[in-house]
Amino acid sequence: MNQSMLKIGLVVCSLVFAGAGAMELDRPNPVAQVVALDECDPTTFNAAVGPDFCKNVALAPLGYATTFQNLFAEAAAGKPDPNWDFEPDTLSVREGTTVSVVDQGGEPHTFTEVKQFGGGFIPGLNNGEAPVPECAAGFSDVAVARTRILQGSTSLVTGLPKGTHYFQCCIHPWMRVKVEVK
Repeated sequence: MNQSMLKIGLVVCSLVFAGAGAMELDRPNPVAQVVALDECDPTTFNAAVGPDFCKNVALAPLGYATTFQNLFAEAAAGKPDPNWDFEPDTLSVREGTTVSVVDQGGEPHTFTEVKQFGGGFIPGLNNGEAPVPECAAGFSDVAVARTRILQGSTSLVTGLPKGTHYFQCCIHPWMRVKVEVK
């Protein structure tokens, strides 16, 4: 084989590999979904917090709703309402995966990254746990306010480096997700 044929072969192979790399770069990152759920009772929540705060239109008419008073009573008794939840509770993803958090509940939540799980910014819902530093200031902290997810909306979490990441709702701190990035 002569030198020019060898050079042409190397160029063709380089272009093939470069093209494969470019195709990889053009492919969108995978997405993993987390769903925020709750069963707020519109009558009692809206009376306590304000009109249209709770928009649980699907389950409340069927009797699947928790009153404002019961939510606080259950948390104070050490048994926070299991119907307020992030699903799944644990997630294992590749680095570069986008975590899409969808609020399918009737009220707002946060999806706040914390160093360790703990209480949120509403003492009556903390189940005896001290507020974690990332949640303590509530919505007066811009970092917490940015993690708020309104009813029917989606928030995207991107750029998570390899390792273990903990996310919780700073309002309902028993809503927790552990994300393992590999």
